[in-house]
Amino acid sequence: MALCKRNNIWWIRISHNGKRIQRSTGTINKITAQELHDQLKADLWRQSKLGEKPEHTWQEAVVKWLRICKRKSMRSLKEAGFQLMWVDPYLKNKKLSEINTDLIDKIIDARRKGNVSNATMNRLLEVIRAVLNNAFKKGWVTKTPFITLFDEIERDRWLTKNEAERLLKELPSHLSDMAAFTLLTGLRKSNV
Repeated sequence: MALCKRNNIWWIRISHNGKRIQRSTGTINKITAQELHDQLKADLWRQSKLGEKPEHTWQEAVVKWLRICKRKSMRSLKEAGFQLMWVDPYLKNKKLSEINTDLIDKIIDARRKGNVSNATMNRLLEVIRAVLNNAFKKGWVTKTPFITLFDEIERDRWLTKNEAERLLKELPSHLSDMAAFTLLTGLRKSNV
């Protein structure tokens, strides 16, 4: 038998194709642990003998995605981490094949109860979509649900010609040259 007990939890220890596999069953019940052991052995056999693809979970996909996102800035990783923590209760134990448009719609409805903006909803959906697209690239799923983003309010606004002329007239001479240069080149406020 390939079960052993560690801290009252049963662990599976098996060898498959020369590779050692060890994982927790998460249970203190020996019968349940034996069922999980047998299920794992059967899944491994079907994968090696029948060519079936292994089922991957949302958590595995998130870990894989985060490993390739290390190149991103810390701020964007923190934001993605916040979104992933928020969506975790809905997707934590789901297999990737179980994630469909209906489940995404339930997540959207739950997030909307918090009275969030379209931009916030889009940040959440972008992270979910990125994780699922990465799983698709890895061959873990054959298709991903179609996730549409919400329309966001446009924030960019430029001064009209009349507004710019009026601004330059109102400014003192030592600031008007700098303001004219800024308006002509499109400098950001932080670069002025």
